[in-house]
Amino acid sequence: MRKSLRLVALTTAFTISMTATLSWAYTGGLDQLGVPYGPPAFLDPPAAPVTTVTTSPSSSAPHTRPVATRPVATRPAAARPAGAGATPSFSSGLTTPIPAATDQGADHLANYPVESGERACRTGSRLVPTCGILWGVAPGARTEARGVQALAEFERKTGRHQAIFHAYHRGIRQVFPTEQEIAISREPGRKRVLLLNWKPESATWAQIARGDRRTDQFLDRLAAHIRQNYRERFFFAIHHEAEDQVRERAGSGYTARDYAAMFRHVVKRLRAKGAHNVVTVLVHMAYVPHTTKSWFQHMYPGNDVVDWIGFDTYSYSDPGYGHGDFDELLNRRSASKPHWPGFYNWVTRRHPGKPLMVAEWGVWFSKRNPQHMAEFYREVGEQISRFPKIKAMVHFETPANHKGQDSSVDSTPDALREYRRLGRLPVFQVSLG
Repeated sequence: MRKSLRLVALTTAFTISMTATLSWAYTGGLDQLGVPYGPPAFLDPPAAPVTTVTTSPSSSAPHTRPVATRPVATRPAAARPAGAGATPSFSSGLTTPIPAATDQGADHLANYPVESGERACRTGSRLVPTCGILWGVAPGARTEARGVQALAEFERKTGRHQAIFHAYHRGIRQVFPTEQEIAISREPGRKRVLLLNWKPESATWAQIARGDRRTDQFLDRLAAHIRQNYRERFFFAIHHEAEDQVRERAGSGYTARDYAAMFRHVVKRLRAKGAHNVVTVLVHMAYVPHTTKSWFQHMYPGNDVVDWIGFDTYSYSDPGYGHGDFDELLNRRSASKPHWPGFYNWVTRRHPGKPLMVAEWGVWFSKRNPQHMAEFYREVGEQISRFPKIKAMVHFETPANHKGQDSSVDSTPDALREYRRLGRLPVFQVSLG
């Protein structure tokens, strides 16, 4: 009897301790924890050639609004694309800076792992996989459950571990990674890479580029926090989907060149203060009316400060704009811009040496066409080998975006089954090295 009581007391104390620790943190919003966080009852995928060891805060999202000039698509045949302060100790250290990013030469990394026993896909320099594609999620987006609770639920229902955890931050009050994010990335036996989005709001892009005092003070605190509390490499996106806020007029503070200068300033400031484990991601919206503007190319901050190029894009279930297969998702075109080759084709030609990340993707569910989601997930698996520059895919999971659209992978039983199958493909099995 005494042993049983002692065991119950120890279990209760551990549970309370874990709950207090993890529920303290902020991950783009308070995570309303209903249960303590621990290794959930995940269903691991079947044996594969490789052993595997999230709320977009944009004020608007043009990739969710229709374009009148877009003709109705009827599942086109895909053409082969061109260029076929919280934790005092660390679990790992990084003592040397990440090599400077380059943008030259072809990609020599295979997109699929070799036969079992020969070689395992794992993350290498700047988190680029030696083969395969990193698989991740922004769970519970635009809900109060985002973070630990949403991640556990997403991994439970999809039956696999997520290599990337995507979260969002804004402003200059809170440094990151938060205690919760650190715990998520270091979960025993289930390490994850963090993808942290930061949107500066204290000054214009031009002011930040010139050295805005308050922003620089925040960047210095952020670098110190990273040095002291988190030495693992992590993805860092600076003002994702920024083209939606470009104002191409003199003095606006938000021109394309202002954005590029701001991005450069932030990266160089963090590096100068010792945050050498930051792996930078330039995340575009991939929205044709923006990408075809004369100013779009001026947003690029430079090869030396951009490690990865990411883009956000979604498939629509109803015929019309954005309806099609995986190739349509990555190379969306518009009848009004017939010469635009599609974002994937464009970026691989212009920046052939950069690894690509689909930083947000998903399928907007429709009751009028419920089968599209399952069909789309099947097509991803069939077509992914045609896009060898893609090295990471991060699903954006929300029951309702700002327009009420739902990207939940379990919108139908068929959709969930196909998404689970997709996540089991060998190409998405990458160990975090």
